[in-house]
Amino acid sequence: MRPSSLDPLFAPVSSLPGVGSRLAVRLASLLGTDPEREPHVIDLLMHMPSGIIDRRLRPGIARAPEGAIVTLEVRIDRHQAPPRASRAPYRIFGHDDSGEIAFVFFHANSSWLEKSMPVGADLIVSGRVEWFNGRPQMVHPDHVVPADEADTLPLVEPVYPLTQGLSGKVLQKAIAAGLERVPDLPEWLDAAHGKRANWPSFREALTALHRPDEARLAEHGEDSAALARLSYDEFLANQLALALVRRSLRQTRGIGRKFDGVLKAKILAALPYSLTNGQAQAVTEIEEDLASPIRMLRLLQGDVGAGKTVVGLLAAAAAIESGAQTVLMAPTEILARQHHASLAPLCEAAGIRLAILTGRDGARHKRETRAALEAGEIDLLVGTHALFQSEIAFANLGLAIVDEQHRFGVHQRLMLASKGQGVDMLVMTATPIPRTLVLTYFGDMEVSRLTEKPAGRQPITTVAVPLDRMDEVVERLRVALQEGKKAYWVCPLVEESEKSDLAAAEERHAVLTQLLGPRVALVHGRQSSDEKDAAMRAFKDGPVQLLVATTVIEVGVDVPEASIIVIEHAERFGLSQLHQLRGRVGRGKEASTCLLLYKTPIGETARARLSIMRETNDGFLIAEEDLRLRGEGEILGTRQSGTPGFRIADAGTQADLLETARDDARLVLETEPALDGKRGPHLKMLLYLFGRDEAVRLLRAG
Repeated sequence: MRPSSLDPLFAPVSSLPGVGSRLAVRLASLLGTDPEREPHVIDLLMHMPSGIIDRRLRPGIARAPEGAIVTLEVRIDRHQAPPRASRAPYRIFGHDDSGEIAFVFFHANSSWLEKSMPVGADLIVSGRVEWFNGRPQMVHPDHVVPADEADTLPLVEPVYPLTQGLSGKVLQKAIAAGLERVPDLPEWLDAAHGKRANWPSFREALTALHRPDEARLAEHGEDSAALARLSYDEFLANQLALALVRRSLRQTRGIGRKFDGVLKAKILAALPYSLTNGQAQAVTEIEEDLASPIRMLRLLQGDVGAGKTVVGLLAAAAAIESGAQTVLMAPTEILARQHHASLAPLCEAAGIRLAILTGRDGARHKRETRAALEAGEIDLLVGTHALFQSEIAFANLGLAIVDEQHRFGVHQRLMLASKGQGVDMLVMTATPIPRTLVLTYFGDMEVSRLTEKPAGRQPITTVAVPLDRMDEVVERLRVALQEGKKAYWVCPLVEESEKSDLAAAEERHAVLTQLLGPRVALVHGRQSSDEKDAAMRAFKDGPVQLLVATTVIEVGVDVPEASIIVIEHAERFGLSQLHQLRGRVGRGKEASTCLLLYKTPIGETARARLSIMRETNDGFLIAEEDLRLRGEGEILGTRQSGTPGFRIADAGTQADLLETARDDARLVLETEPALDGKRGPHLKMLLYLFGRDEAVRLLRAG
């Protein structure tokens, strides 16, 4: 049971004043929480500011620098409303001792402006100044308050990442209401460590980051005590949960599985190529794990196109031969269907009974598949998160294979493992992960690495091209398509101020269809599975030669004929994600090209990223560089997909805090293994706060 003192933080966000059901939906999309439930107050409070606006600059009108945010004390002189039916803005003129300024409002409500900025009033106005034709103006000021209420103006204001339809003011108001709910919680930090670090309490740290004041402004940033405190809390919750999971997996005995390799031989005979040395080595390691009575917990890392799926199938063959069932879980429906399609001929050759189950399957298909699974009539089940559902039962689950692990939390790993006796687990990822992050996310998992590409894979030439040469790129594409080639066009991750990535993709699709004709199709995350499948099929087998897509194609989409990929606004992507996307080509017999379109001028980090992409195809090298440049969120895809990563902490820049948290977690479990001593009950609160409550259940399960 969650401690009742945490109830105010686990209330739904709609319980906050001013947050209705529509706003709650927008917050869920912003916070990346489970779409099945409304976000909690604590989810909102864990949404950290990305920067600060400093409104302390008061230079006077005439000395206000171009583009700066300033605070002015002005007297309002006159209003200039636009003529009826005109699109001109509404202007209000004011002055101070140094000069005159225009406040500009588009689509204005004139009666509201007359009331809030009346002629003759002395006001404090804050916002960004622009100089237009030698005259200063401020478009849509951020704050307008009467001069005698100057103390109500926030001089230092946090800025938050936003989502479409949600303004900064509305979000700040909701967060302010949430902060009022934070109780004084008992301290879970080790006393000596807390004293040495001189950190604020959990509540003080949250307040300091969401309500920065002038005194704290100097220390706000990566080194601030408040940020370090909350990052450490998150690392500690993560490491404690991992340590509890590891202990639980070690305590439950595995099963030494017996198999003779007959199915393996049939699969190898049906393969059109022989295994690489890396694949053969990984299969040997997995078979040794399966034969041992200790539960397998192995991470299979292979770069894009290194042939992990075949290794997974050979692992499944050993488990199936021993009389057990295997489940293969993929993070998206596209990928699950693709796995099913690529495994089907090999399973048929080996006599393995294969089935697929996803969230969008019809009720009848689901019912029949579940019945067959429970009766032991299915050997290998492929599917998505739908497989977590409690009503899905196996006759004898022996091996769980999880593809793209970073999209699955510790919770899901445990739920899967609980669907059978001594379930062995193989985790596959195409994201090469640096050693520090392997420890952070997977604990002391055994690791197999596939470093070579299967024979016949072609090199990929990578070129960076500025966006203003887009016409040339389209022309080159036209020629390539006339020669019968196939290509991807990936639309950008969208910056906060813009429309959605879906709108960007639809617009690009319309333009390219106009220029290149009907051989262009569109695929994006909000299509139904049937629409996605139809577009992918038309691209793979049919008339479509150019597939315009959002980043849904990032993981695992396999069309060997595609030999060109264009990535628009490449400067907005992380290195590992660019590398994942590039891996969609170079899978067939033809030499392939990756075109990175970037917007000039380009920042230092983005420039470094693009040059690394041009220089190397080695995913492991790229992952190390990505950690150096950007931190763990990019590498594990968590920043974009809102999946189980860190919301506050960053393993890339705060590795020292992570190391300390790991040692602290180990020490806690040595001194009070049931978390029932002096710190234990408080640490359970920490696990709940950071969504690691599955680990608390493990304690109860013994």
